[in-house]
Amino acid sequence: MIAHPAADPAAALGHALAEPAAALVQPLADAAPENWWDGFWGIGLTVGLIIVVAALLHLLVARIINRAVKRWIASGHSRADSLVDNPEETVELQAMIMSQRREQRARAVGQLLRSAFALLIWGTAVLLALTELGVNIAPLIASAGVLGVALGFGAQTLVKDYLSGFFLIVEDQYGVGDLVDVGPVIGNVEEVTLRITRIRDMTGVVWYVRNGEILRVANQSQGWTMASAVIPVAYDANLEQLRRIVTEVGTEMANDPETSRMMLGRPTFAGVDAVSGEAVYVRIVAKARASQQVPLTRELRERLKVAFDRNGVVVPVLVRPVQFGPDGTPLPPGSPPPAAPAR
Repeated sequence: MIAHPAADPAAALGHALAEPAAALVQPLADAAPENWWDGFWGIGLTVGLIIVVAALLHLLVARIINRAVKRWIASGHSRADSLVDNPEETVELQAMIMSQRREQRARAVGQLLRSAFALLIWGTAVLLALTELGVNIAPLIASAGVLGVALGFGAQTLVKDYLSGFFLIVEDQYGVGDLVDVGPVIGNVEEVTLRITRIRDMTGVVWYVRNGEILRVANQSQGWTMASAVIPVAYDANLEQLRRIVTEVGTEMANDPETSRMMLGRPTFAGVDAVSGEAVYVRIVAKARASQQVPLTRELRERLKVAFDRNGVVVPVLVRPVQFGPDGTPLPPGSPPPAAPAR
């Protein structure tokens, strides 16, 4: 039994694609020889007009989107210029960092809008041209609908990846150069596309993470992060002396151009984290610029060690091993062991 073309989507699609040439030739064959040129000229003129209108509309929409993107970027730059260079307030700092990232997000959204409108405009133009050629586009549309349903069921994971990637970019959850924790890996983002995110971890290994599998994102590069150092000192240490030493170290780091560019405010003595029979654990914190948490923490520990030695502050020898958290800082005594990384 031979299936009717309309009943078989593949056959209907092939039949619809084969009709334009026949539709163009048949009216000319039925016409008188002296009217061939007139018929061909009429059909060609109409199709050409459709193409010209589609091209002009495409250029107009692209121009409007480009202008909107430029205004978006300009508004972000003006907001950033109005903020101080070294803000202390977290709200102002967050606004400044977001304005710096606005350009990348605006360009990405603009590219997506240009692609979507181009597909819509030229798809409509092709359908109008086929209709002018006498092609019955109903089987073509029906076949495309069946094909879309089949792809929807067979490529759900792919669709999920693209949708997740679109919202990752629009919402600016992270960008190239950010230090992120996406669950299976912690590292620097090297590339963000609609389908995958490429991340290089601390050991240099490159990970390709599908956007649809990213359930949560911890971004250490948006706005600011907190550099923290937990240091054990002798039980009978003078806390007021420690505060004075931390203040001196903070002043030195603020006056040093190499360290001041990593900080947003001076290091401060946060207080006592834990007390045991062996030591008192004190925490020193400093607000770090984006992606500067790790180097600032290392520099802070080094300068505190030198300052403690200079002032005679004794760091006791602990009889139990020190546990470290995921960020590399020592955990207070009695803390549960850190969870093993997921594999």
